Amino acid sequence: MSATPTVHRRALITWLAVYPTITLVLGELGPRMIHLPLLLRTLILTGIVVPAAVYVLIPVLHKLNAAATTRRSPAGAAQAD
Repeated sequence: MSATPTVHRRALITWLAVYPTITLVLGELGPRMIHLPLLLRTLILTGIVVPAAVYVLIPVLHKLNAAATTRRSPAGAAQAD
């Protein structure tokens, strides 16, 4: 079992999931939502980004991080960040 990533690594993983997702959603839906009130645009944006990040992207990135950390660590020992 791999060690839990540090808070800094978890923040980076979250950012790596959220930033590109927001950028993609805004790029695709932004022009279509321009006429909507800001609160509704934000609701739509977060309604797409949060589930995508929490249920898909962050778990995938955590698995990739665990695999990379295990591969770099001698004999699979936990590695400090």
